[in-house]
Amino acid sequence: MKRSKTNSRFLQIINPAKSPIFYGYIILLVGTIGVYFSIPGQTIGVSVFTDPVKDALGLTRNQFSNAYMIGTILSSLTIGRAGVWFDKYGAVIVAFGAAVLLGITVLLCSVSSILSESLATLLNSHSWWIPFGVMIVLFYLLRFSGQGVLTMASRNVIMIWFDAHRGKVNMFTSIALSFGFSSSPLWINYLIEGHGWQQAWQFMGIALLCFSILILLFYKNKPEDHGLHPDGKQSTKPRQQTASVNTYKQFTLKEAKQTRAFWVYGLMLAFNSFFITGLTFHVISIFTTQGYEKEDAIAIFLPASVISVCTSTLFNWLSDKLQLKTLLHLMQFGGIICSIGFLILDFKVGVLLLILGFGLMGGLFAVLNTVTWPRFYGRDFLGAITSRVMSFLILGSALAPSLFSLCYSYLGSYNPIGYLGLAFVSFLVMASVHAKNPQ
Repeated sequence: MKRSKTNSRFLQIINPAKSPIFYGYIILLVGTIGVYFSIPGQTIGVSVFTDPVKDALGLTRNQFSNAYMIGTILSSLTIGRAGVWFDKYGAVIVAFGAAVLLGITVLLCSVSSILSESLATLLNSHSWWIPFGVMIVLFYLLRFSGQGVLTMASRNVIMIWFDAHRGKVNMFTSIALSFGFSSSPLWINYLIEGHGWQQAWQFMGIALLCFSILILLFYKNKPEDHGLHPDGKQSTKPRQQTASVNTYKQFTLKEAKQTRAFWVYGLMLAFNSFFITGLTFHVISIFTTQGYEKEDAIAIFLPASVISVCTSTLFNWLSDKLQLKTLLHLMQFGGIICSIGFLILDFKVGVLLLILGFGLMGGLFAVLNTVTWPRFYGRDFLGAITSRVMSFLILGSALAPSLFSLCYSYLGSYNPIGYLGLAFVSFLVMASVHAKNPQ
């Protein structure tokens, strides 16, 4: 798929070919910052606003959570289109559009109570459906532009500028984002307590609009557009004659979906999103039903994060030389012991298994979710392929809180989720036997 010449030369104020260092390292830096700026559209960025916003809108916790779930599901159904845009127009235009949309949406969130009251007056009704509907639309836009498009475009542009060293550069991104995301609730809460939730969102919206200008200046679609090759190799051929970085087949989304690897890897990543989101959302309830204190529940996150960062760092570094199926099996092992630990949580060994599995899955997710798709399917249709996988992840994270809650409400226990997880991962283990790299 060819991108227009206008897009490939858009705002060439900065010429990568004249950079004193390989421009891919600048892409690595700004792309990582781009993912970080998606925080307002991520669960970790929204969760801090839950209490003040739901109170201001007059919504119950369940109503607010259901609005979030519906908006997230809707975003998972439309994110695939953004991948097509990425392949057609390139990272610059798509990431810029996502940052602007996210910035505007965050600014609209800051006046959500005013929007709700205005609609209530216009419709002459004060039903809870009005703020509920407003938040569905805003959550859809937040999740689509933030967790979806900006994250996808920023990760993909980094992978496009590297080939043999994808794992190593992803190691930097994973470590930086791990610390950045984990600390974000602290500074968001600081903004809310110091300035109120409306101004906190306004600060974030303005910051996103400013960052969108940096995207126009520093994001670059492909190294070949500038006479360069991934990893820093110089090309003496003109852009139109530059050969592909390798002789790999460039899979379309349709072709990728016909391979077993696409489904096995994609579903394993989706399971991680589902299980970890549900566990995180209900962790206090899950632990208290097994006789633990609130502090015991919260305490699992620190050791799990340490395991996750160490795992991600090690295997990102090794992934350039290892078969990804080895990492897939390790992630599946993490899923199995996590499910077992979940089932025997009333024993201390269950807590240890849960923490270990939690950390392993999280660390390997950071590797496989980024490195797998360009290695297996090439770079030409990377947007369409990764956006489809992203829809799996978003859907899993959207359904998890409600399914965990329904399981406990109607069955009186969270254990069926553990049995479901154990069965699902065991199925993926069997299916992965023949899930080879399609190259």
